[in-house]
Formats: sequence, C-alpha cells, structure tokens
Amino acid sequence: MIQSQKLIEESLKTDAAYNLIESLTTEIGPRLAGSKQEERARAWAVKKMKKLGFKNVRVENFKVNHWERIFEEAKILSPNPQKLRLTALGGSVGTPTKGITGKVVSFKSFKALEKAPLKGFKNKIIFIDEPMTRTKDGSGYSIAVVKRRRATIESSKRGALAVLIRSVGTDSHRFPHTGQTGYKKGVKKIPIAALSAPDADQLKRSLSKGSVKIFLQIKVRSNGQLESGNIIGEIPGQTNKVVIAGAHLDSWDLGTGAVDDGAGVGIVMGAAKVIIDQNVKPKHTIRIILFGSEEVGLIGAKAYAQKHKSDLKNHLVAAESDFGAGEIWKLETSFSKEGLIMAKTLVSILKPLGIERGNNEAYGGPDLIPMRDLGVPVVTLKQNGWDYFDLHHTEDDTFDKIKPESVAQNVAAYSAFLWMSSNTDVDFRKEKLRAQQN
Repeated sequence: MIQSQKLIEESLKTDAAYNLIESLTTEIGPRLAGSKQEERARAWAVKKMKKLGFKNVRVENFKVNHWERIFEEAKILSPNPQKLRLTALGGSVGTPTKGITGKVVSFKSFKALEKAPLKGFKNKIIFIDEPMTRTKDGSGYSIAVVKRRRATIESSKRGALAVLIRSVGTDSHRFPHTGQTGYKKGVKKIPIAALSAPDADQLKRSLSKGSVKIFLQIKVRSNGQLESGNIIGEIPGQTNKVVIAGAHLDSWDLGTGAVDDGAGVGIVMGAAKVIIDQNVKPKHTIRIILFGSEEVGLIGAKAYAQKHKSDLKNHLVAAESDFGAGEIWKLETSFSKEGLIMAKTLVSILKPLGIERGNNEAYGGPDLIPMRDLGVPVVTLKQNGWDYFDLHHTEDDTFDKIKPESVAQNVAAYSAFLWMSSNTDVDFRKEKLRAQQN
C-alpha cells in the first residue's frame, strides 16, 4: 500500500506519458489499420519501449484488410444548390466513378428505418437523422453507433443507392465523424457517409421545405490483406502470471489520433514507466499491450486472444485506456468475492485522486472483449468523457486537446492498479467462471 501511494506521488510529477502522446501524434500522426503509418507506429512503439526500460519487447503480427479513402463530395443539387461536409465511413464501398444522384428520404432513427416497408426506396438516398446523447460515461454511443454499423444493410434491402447518417458525435462543428461500417453477406453493398452535425441540420431544414436532390461521389481503395500487429512490452515478475494494461495504437485517418487512442498509449506506457523507475520487481509480470487495428473490428484484440488462448488462465486481470484523456472518476470491476476486498483497498488508495467506487460489472474496454469473453477478469478505470465524442473520429482529434494534469491523474491511477494487482495472490475470477475453467 505504501508503494502504491509512492507510485501515485511520482506519477503526478512526471510528464513522460504526455511526452509520449506528443511524440506519437507529431512524429507518426494518423495511423490507419494496415497502413505505412501504422507500420511506422509499431517501430516507434518498439523503440520507445526499449528506451523506457521495458523487457521482452516484441511485435505479434497478423493480417488486416486495408481500406483507405481517396475522395468524397456531396452537394444539394435542388432546390437550393450548396455543398455539404461529409466523410466516408470506414470500409464503405465507393460510388460509381461519376458519382450518383438521388432524392433524399429521411428517417428520424435507425429503428424507424428498420420498421419501414421494403418497397418504395429504389434509387433513393436514405438519410438517418438520429442525434447522439451527450453523457459523462459515453453511454449514448452504444445507441447512436448502431446506424453507422447497420444502416447500409437495411437501406440496401430497400433498394437505396446510398446512405447518409448524422455523424455519431456530440459536437456542433463542421467536422464529420468517421468510423467502421458493416455489410452483410448476400446483401448488396452500397456507399455510406456521415454528415457533420451542422450539415445534417442544413439537410433537415432543406427537407422541411420540400423534395431534395443530392449528388454524392465517394472514391475509396481496398488494398487487400496487409501487415498489422500488437506491440508488447513487459516488467517481468517472479511468476508466469500476468497483469494487463492496454490501449490501441491505430487510429482513423482524419485527425492525428490524440484522444483516440494516443492518450491511452501514453497513459499505460507512462504508468509502467513510473514502476520501472522505482526499480522494484512485481510478483507477477506487468504486460503492456498496444493493440493494432482496433478501429476496423478489434482485429488485434482477437488475434491476441487466439494466440494466447491456452495461457489466458494465467492472465490475472486486465484494463484498457481507450476513452480519451479525461480524468478517471470511477473504478468498476468484474471480480470474485475475494477480489472485491482488494478492490475496496484500491479505491481507498485512489480516492484522493477523485475516484469513487463503481459497480462489479466492468466492461474493461473494446480490445479486452475477446479475452474477457474467455474468462479474464477486467477493470474499468472510467474516465470523464463529456467531450470525448466531440472529437472522436474527426479531424479535430489532435494533440492540443490533451491536458497534462489529466494525463498525470490517469497515470497515477493506472500505476497503483498495476502495482497492487501484480503483487497479490487473489483470484479475481468470479466463482462461476473459476468453476468452468477448472
């Protein structure tokens, strides 16, 4: 407990994590899955980890489908000609070379589209005008993101030419939000793009005055299976058991991937660096994982869980930083009864940082889903995401949004969590999962 408090004190004084975020976003910039930029980011991470004193630094490679945007344009042709700001969603197919023209049919929500008849939308451009609710914990995202992932399928079934959605975001700026879309085998693929909030508003107002015809042109390129990978660095312990802290290294191509997820990369590496600098050896190994290709479908996370499947029983607990750089305000767990006793102690240590106790149904983070589903206990060090979805997947996701004092608070919480978790013999697995795995 004394060591954890010392780590917190040191974390609040260091700017190592902040400097790592600055380095990644400046020297590498955007890091689209499978791109040369993501390849450069892996080399950056390996070099940084070795310099910071991590051991067993390595890259675990896998393949990913590489997609990239080339050109995108939309404009109202009638009744009031003007341009619209939009961006293609990740994985979207392109329009025909000369673009497409169609009348717009608007739906207030994705659910409204689902309930619509299957006829009457041939050669139309469907517009889903569903806003996202702003919340501190980001809970509005899970509802709003459904249209981004499934609108192409439902619109194609109805004969539409293309889909436009109000961006999955909470800002009011002319920065459209990208993000991965989805298709279904047997359903024709059609283009999809997101309008910035002001442009969605403009289209809505235009539709209120009568029929609207739009021109849409999207050019994309799919380059097949290219290299990606997870980067791993460790603080070796005395046993073969490991405690995980992760973040994802890739980003979308519009901004420089500062809040999503350069911040997480800096936080988890910075927390481990604080422990390394204390020259102390944990009982169990601390493993930092920078997952590749998260944005396009948790590809790195799935690859890690598959590669380490036989050893996941030795993964004591995992946490992921992937919600920007806002201050942590709550600790959530998914622990056994004995694990909850340790969680109580951890909360008491974190309390001076403004962190309160949450529930015992922790999500953990997107890259932890595959190993969590295989029984690995997870922790959520929940950040304040009030403005996270103002920036998420936009051109505005840049380094100037990162506050050094908030990053330091995150590093303090993660360093204490990692140290305490790596120096206990508590079995965090819930009793039911423990019984299934024995």
